[in-house]
Amino acid sequence: MPLSGRELVSFRKSLLAWFRQFRRDLPWRKSKDPYRIWLSEIMLQQTRVVAVIPYYERFLERFPTIQSLAEAPEEEVLRLWSGLGYYSRAKNLQKAARQIVGGFDGHFPQKREQILSLAGIGEYTASAIQSISFDEKHAVLDGNVARVLSRLGAIRGNLRGTAEWRGLQKTAERLLDPSAPGDWNQAMMELGATLCTPSLPQCLLCPVAKHCEALRLGLVDVLPESRKKRELVDVGIVSLVLANSRRETVLLPPPAEKNFESIAEHIPTLVSNLWHFPTIAAGNSSTTSIREIWKEIFRGAPLPSSVLPLPLVRHAVTYRKVTVRPFLALVTKLPKIHGARILPLKDATHLAISNLTRKIAARAATALEKKRFA
Repeated sequence: MPLSGRELVSFRKSLLAWFRQFRRDLPWRKSKDPYRIWLSEIMLQQTRVVAVIPYYERFLERFPTIQSLAEAPEEEVLRLWSGLGYYSRAKNLQKAARQIVGGFDGHFPQKREQILSLAGIGEYTASAIQSISFDEKHAVLDGNVARVLSRLGAIRGNLRGTAEWRGLQKTAERLLDPSAPGDWNQAMMELGATLCTPSLPQCLLCPVAKHCEALRLGLVDVLPESRKKRELVDVGIVSLVLANSRRETVLLPPPAEKNFESIAEHIPTLVSNLWHFPTIAAGNSSTTSIREIWKEIFRGAPLPSSVLPLPLVRHAVTYRKVTVRPFLALVTKLPKIHGARILPLKDATHLAISNLTRKIAARAATALEKKRFA
């Protein structure tokens, strides 16, 4: 990118002035505490800002320090994360908190190699924490920044290629304002998130439009060039919600615990290794699948004729397009299953459950409220 000398100085000055005047008022921008910066960066991975804010605030209210996060039961951490998705982030967050307590006396480390040794932290997250919390001169490179750089330099091709990404990282490092690395990185990300967006970029409002090669060449709408997306895979599953006369239900433990394997065999990713209703990959027919679940739960007892089909649940998980056929069965006595929990259906969200399970619970609760099943 041919930005150097006075042009580079002008570029930096314009972008930082814009950011300091128009930046969004986000809760994690009110502190340089590395724990809070780290938490926000992990939560923001593949998740929109508006969705993250309430989770961020609730999480910090319960776990205000690294120590409190490290000492908490994993299930409680996952419960507070429930609905945010990508649950491995929460597990790695707590694992890293325990590493910090055990290896760094509870103080977030400042050296790069130490930060990178923590679970779930890669180059981007380390750079964000170091620059924002410690004023270290490390440039971040994420999807937003890459898009900005591709348009500024009219860069074509697959930006995610190893060599291409390495080149973008070098460009980001060269553009970095050494006098304000934290603000600079946030400004680059903010520009990509609010003005230099994937579609309908607002070039007229862009503080650095005069430096944009793609705008000069009329290429803004075609850069960065689209990557070939992974084809969506259709996945069908069947779930059974059991309810007794007190509207209690049963939830199975995370599949990773190796309980109830014959039903959970194909499902761990779809229920995010969290609490879930008896669920199985859809077979040739929903009735056949429900019979398999019923047989496993009730040890061969025949399936009653009063099982009620609920409205379909549609859900997306990365490249999977999931269709769930949920059923509701009223039983006189809920089965005792090793490791399972019996609780009121309305309290299902008190456990760590995925959005998929949350949707199924809502369908069942609605059916019970309408007394469509008696």
